[in-house]
Amino acid sequence: SSPIFKLRSKDLWCASCQKRVIIVKEGDPEPEPEPKETPVFSSLEATLMTKIEQIEKQLAEETDPEKLTALGATLFALLENLEKIKNMKK
Repeated sequence: SSPIFKLRSKDLWCASCQKRVIIVKEGDPEPEPEPKETPVFSSLEATLMTKIEQIEKQLAEETDPEKLTALGATLFALLENLEKIKNMKK
């Protein structure tokens, strides 16, 4: 018996397996699968967005070409990782 909690969003959550729970009545068609959303993906996506915003602010103020190149490379890597996470959630 796994504990199931109702979240503020009205979703049901299994504390044991850390997954969303869907209750299906007998005879009802099975629901479409949801995107692979996990707390880790959400947290990682938020962290990447914060870092991207920080880099963007640094880029706006920087004038040194070498530092601009390094910041650009970092920004590119962060954006690539953000895109990969969004694709994994599909």
